[in-house]
Parts: sequence; structure tokens; C-alpha cells
Amino acid sequence: MNPEDASTDAHDEVPQRCGLVAIVGRPNVGKSTLLNALVGQKVSITSNKAQTTRHRITGIRTVDEAQFVFVDTPGFQTRHGAALNRTLNRTVQGVLADVDAVLFVVEAGRFGLDDAKVLGLLQNEGLQGKPVFLIANKLDTVQRRSDLAPWLKGMQERHNFAEFVPLSAQKKADMDKLLAILKPYLPEQHWFYEEDALTDRSERFLASEIIREKLFRLTGDELPYASTVVIDKFEEEGNLRRIAASIVVERDAHKGMIIGAGGERLKRIGSESRQELETLMDAKVFLELWVKVRSGWADDEEHLRSYGYE
Repeated sequence: MNPEDASTDAHDEVPQRCGLVAIVGRPNVGKSTLLNALVGQKVSITSNKAQTTRHRITGIRTVDEAQFVFVDTPGFQTRHGAALNRTLNRTVQGVLADVDAVLFVVEAGRFGLDDAKVLGLLQNEGLQGKPVFLIANKLDTVQRRSDLAPWLKGMQERHNFAEFVPLSAQKKADMDKLLAILKPYLPEQHWFYEEDALTDRSERFLASEIIREKLFRLTGDELPYASTVVIDKFEEEGNLRRIAASIVVERDAHKGMIIGAGGERLKRIGSESRQELETLMDAKVFLELWVKVRSGWADDEEHLRSYGYE
């Protein structure tokens, strides 16, 4: 190759972009669903129960020269003062210190007290000029689009948002549009992860999250939020995973709710968890589940640390 051609190729090469993007909002506003849609695969669990997301979950999407590192955060807790809630809020605040941009997720056309508290957190954290995007999620639930104009005007008066993005996380076209809007805001720097990476979380962590999702979904509103899942054993033998996990609750009555009549509910939690884990890990999974009572664990800092809360 002619040396002049080589220098031309190097000059024409588009520089890589990479940045951390936090997804924040009140509980149950659709943050985890949005993360999964942006990544293109499930990396964060979802349910209608508040506090489904309790950890910092990283989802990675690489498109052309840009790598988006999305950080799904727990919904900022405003209603309870237990140690668990304080830990969740510290996780949110810790994430905000590191990011290059923030997606502030609200339901399109709505803005309540809990939304206002999260927005106040963003303003108080002193994001030093970092762009905050107003993500109006669940656009498909808005009956009249004309109602959005006065709502948007009110939102713009609350904060100087970098961009306003109305969307539905169920629509791939909306996800592509959001990625295109975000791309210029990512710093020019080398990617943090391999091109095909989807998350920085281990299979062991994902196993505990999937079990916890099934627990929340199959107990409905019966089970209080003070329940968690601890992986006691995770063994990998080629294409086989042997997993033993404990579901930890605060009271004997909660244990009965999870086990169900004749053990049927616990069997279903185990069966649905195993099926999803086999799909996620592309491996055969043997799963054992136990239910243990640990009174007051959610308000005990030592217990929280031992169960993996940051």
C-alpha cells in the first residue's frame, strides 16, 4: 500500500465513543424494561412490585463506533427509612458521581411527588453540566398526544433538559432513535468492553436476580418487599450449572406464602427460574431452592453486606 493511502485511511477512521449513562427514576417507572430494550436482551429483572431492582446493573450496547454502557439503578426510595432503602439510595447516588449522561425516566404526561424528589436528587448531586435527558416512557398509554405539549412546557421549566425523548420501550424504532440522540454526547475514548458484551454481571448474580423476579411475580402483592435471594452454591461443569439458592424472608408466615399449598408455589418459582436460566445461559441447569427465615435482615447493615448489597 502507498504510504499516502495508509495515512488517508487512518485519518478517515471514525474515533470510538464510549460513555456511562445512568437510568434513574422513581420505582416502577419502567427503568429495567428500558435497559433490557436498549441492550436488546434481558439483563435486568422486571415486575410490578416496587424495589425490583436493588443493585447497580450494567447493560452494554455497541453500535458502529459507539459503545453505550447503561447503568440501571434502584428506584430512589422516598417512603421508608430502613437500612435496605438507605443502601439502595446510596447506590443511586454513587452511580450519578461517575456517569457521562443521565436518562431521567418518567411516565409520559405524569409528574408526581416521587418524580420530583428524584429530579431534586439530580439537581442536588451537582452533575456539573452533564446532560440529563427527559425520557417520557409509556407513550403508548397517552390517550391524546396534544396533552403532552403543556406537560412538556411544565417539565422544561423544572429543569434544563438536554433533550426530550418520548418513547415506548416496547418499540425497537424508539430504542434506535434514543441511541442516535445519545451518541454525540458520549466522550471520544476507547470502549470499556468487548464488542459483543451485554453485561458486566456474572451468571451467579443473574441467577439470583432471575429467581427473585419469579418470586416477586408469583407472590403478587402478598409478600412484603423484605425478601431476597442468596446463592449458596454455583458450580459449572461444562454445559451444566448446579445452583442451590436460599430465599430469605423475615417471618414464618412469609415462608408459608412462598412454599404454598403442598409446596406448589415454590415448585413453580423453581421451574420458571430454571427454564429462564437455561435460555439465558444456554446450558442445562439443576436448581435447588430453600426458604429461610432471618428476622430483621432488611434493617441490619451486616446482613445486607453479607447478602451482596453495596
